[in-house]
Amino acid sequence: MQSFFLSASLALFSTRVLAQYYLVDDYVSDGQFFNRFNFDTSDPTHGFVQYQTRNDAQSSGLISASGSNVFIGVDDSNVTPNGRPSVRITSNKTYDSGLFILDLQHMPGGICGTWPATVGPNWPSNGEIDIIEGVHQQTVNDMSFHTSDNCTLANTGAFSGNEVSSNCYINAPGQSSNQGCTTQGRNTNTYGSGFNNIGGGVYATEWVSDAISIWFFPRGQIPQDIQNGQPSPGSWGAPLTQLYGPQGCDIPSHFNAHSIVFDTTFCGDWAGAVWGSTSCAAAASSCNDFVANNPQAFDQAYWSINSLKIYHINGQANFKAFTAPTPENGTSAQPDSVSELDFVPENSLVPVSPMGNSSVPDQQRLMREARRKRAQSIKL
Repeated sequence: MQSFFLSASLALFSTRVLAQYYLVDDYVSDGQFFNRFNFDTSDPTHGFVQYQTRNDAQSSGLISASGSNVFIGVDDSNVTPNGRPSVRITSNKTYDSGLFILDLQHMPGGICGTWPATVGPNWPSNGEIDIIEGVHQQTVNDMSFHTSDNCTLANTGAFSGNEVSSNCYINAPGQSSNQGCTTQGRNTNTYGSGFNNIGGGVYATEWVSDAISIWFFPRGQIPQDIQNGQPSPGSWGAPLTQLYGPQGCDIPSHFNAHSIVFDTTFCGDWAGAVWGSTSCAAAASSCNDFVANNPQAFDQAYWSINSLKIYHINGQANFKAFTAPTPENGTSAQPDSVSELDFVPENSLVPVSPMGNSSVPDQQRLMREARRKRAQSIKL
């Protein structure tokens, strides 16, 4: 039994060593990041949120983009009795495989009431990959796969994270509804304030026909091949998690047509429902009440993206592009069958002071404020 698993791991490693990845999509460097996404105003999780159109988000200073950084934030200035303004974007392209490398300077995290999460209309038949996820008082990252039946996660020593649950089926017996198969990181620098305090890092996700693997590299420890634009996953060592097809999950039949999603929402079906059982309840009688009346608590609920690059073996990405019709209100309709490759933390209900005390260095705060002030003058 041990020899079989060792051989399987070596075979997958050997394939990675021989594979050469080529850049097919660079979302940030030309300053056109938001041209590659649809701004969605629908709310599938019934949150206490007002998703903004692109024009409204820009005029409110919630978004900005240059060739070296992208900012996506939420309203942190106003009392909002009808829901807090935020942004939910979905990539125009959908992917069936590839190497996705996301360099983040800052993520939303450690804030009561937030719950960034979306699910495509054909979910779970197309699967869901959660790259960054955390709930309640977590200080480390959860990585999850959500699928239809007959897909399991098997840890044979091929990945370094802690396995939390092994059945990826959203209605698996003995697991919470939609728990999926989850692996947890071992270090607090993988998520939330711990991540932000070190200046972030890189999350790399390799999706091939026989495995989906996720690595995290803290700032200062990012492999040189990633920095040089010649990523070589075979040299990175064990990933944090790996869903390995030959040991319980047929990858192509469970995962396809995934888009890239950035989203920050509040309360809703999950976060609102469990508010009373968390320490956040000491700050307000309900999740909605806290989110509405404590704008200063959300000054760290923003994304700061340095780069997002997608690579494919031989430079031929297996992706599908769609052009969504634009209704009169400026929102973008979604295609009938799209699931999400989520680069979003479900950081609901992590208790912090209602005053939103920041642990992010002053330099990052000043950069963020400067970005917001000039957002209206940037041509996106």
